[in-house]
Amino acid sequence: MNQNKSYFFQSWLIVVIAIASFIGFKTFLPRKLFPDTTANSKNVVVDSLMLEAVAEGGNLSDEDTLTNKTISFVSNPLGIKFSSEKFEQYKGYQYLIPFFEKLYQLETSKKGKARIAYFGDSMTDGDMIVQDVRTQFQSVFGGEGVGFVNITSESAGSRGSILHEFSSNWKAQSYLKTKSPLRSFGVNGSVFFAKDTVNATWVKYKAGRNRFATTLNNPTLFYGSSKNRKASLRQIFGKDTVYKKLNPISMLNTTQVADNVKNVKVNFINADSIPFYGFNFDNGKGIHVDNFSSRGNSGLPLGSLNVDLMNAFQQKLGYDLIILQFGTNVLNYGSLNYSWYERKMTSVVKHIKECFPGAAILIITTADKSTKYDMEMKSDSAVSPLVLAQKRYAVKAEAGLVNLYTLMGGDGSMVKWVENVPARANKDYTHFNHRGAKEIAQLIYKQIDTGYQEYKKLRALAKKKAKPKAVVNDSVPVVNDTVNE
Repeated sequence: MNQNKSYFFQSWLIVVIAIASFIGFKTFLPRKLFPDTTANSKNVVVDSLMLEAVAEGGNLSDEDTLTNKTISFVSNPLGIKFSSEKFEQYKGYQYLIPFFEKLYQLETSKKGKARIAYFGDSMTDGDMIVQDVRTQFQSVFGGEGVGFVNITSESAGSRGSILHEFSSNWKAQSYLKTKSPLRSFGVNGSVFFAKDTVNATWVKYKAGRNRFATTLNNPTLFYGSSKNRKASLRQIFGKDTVYKKLNPISMLNTTQVADNVKNVKVNFINADSIPFYGFNFDNGKGIHVDNFSSRGNSGLPLGSLNVDLMNAFQQKLGYDLIILQFGTNVLNYGSLNYSWYERKMTSVVKHIKECFPGAAILIITTADKSTKYDMEMKSDSAVSPLVLAQKRYAVKAEAGLVNLYTLMGGDGSMVKWVENVPARANKDYTHFNHRGAKEIAQLIYKQIDTGYQEYKKLRALAKKKAKPKAVVNDSVPVVNDTVNE
């Protein structure tokens, strides 16, 4: 009995000593605990260009010439100019005017089309956020289809806007991990090759249930040039087998494989050496939004896109707006100095403008991310400096800006999005769930629409000012309308 009591008191003594030791050593422990643990860590891929940029570091002596400054704009050819903005509230609607004009033409004429390329990281994986932005636009301006889809995709299993399957014998190269691809990357940052094996190389798509995407509209294959003249596509329609010859004679080629269908499966025959990029699905009118998400993407790899090939994509697809939503992966390196990212991304945007002439650029900042400090989840200390760097390069590159960090609530907001009932973000305190992604899409669309509504007012005012007063000549009024609609 006494021996049991001895063991009991010894156990309690050990617990007391442990507690006292923890309290004593707590001041020596790092304030930030477990900073890089996420629920999706096994799927994380980091692009090599960012690793190099991080190694180069930033310049702490970079002069801040924007904080507390007023950003003024120059009128466009129609005399439209948005009001000057304080840097802290910068949105840059002036630089979205070409896109706003396209929306205006769609709204007023009910004809024509517009297209958005939405580049992102794991935040848009599985068409998260983008599918709801697409639905918002198409519900107002028309258009059907999910847009451009890869040949293979790491997020195919989690995407509901289109069901996507493919054979295992595709060779895929991505601009995240490959510096010298066999052929130039496509607009999606990837290039695919059908391996010449005894097994069939195929890809299959089936329409999802999303609004405006319940049909595969005009499935069209995009592929590059090759000396291969034997390649063809094989499809089975009921009891009929149909072959379509591929003609890879130009830098960028297209072959439509069907009209409007619910599903399509394409087998690639003798197609080795031909670079394939993906299929496009759209009805050719209204507005279309392509999701080019890549897990681990910092945005820097877009600087490796081939200008000539992108110009060819621009000729065929006609992008009016390029959206860049990055930052999630840039936060993971413990730095509070993002001048290197600001400098690199300023150059990337310049490169994108060369790739897609005439397209407006919209930067979406990183969302809030929470990390454990002193046993409590709080906004990661790197979020605010990264948002500042993203805002700075948006101004320098003459691009529009959506401050997602501010829109979702600012400091401490991710904790609320995770812990509110029902939750709107995952327990990794980084990524939104489907409910949260839909809300984020609404916030993004609302800001774009706010700029568009203001544009229409400024456009009407500019048109009114451009009309000179009637000139009286022999009592006959003559009106000269100099505005080109």
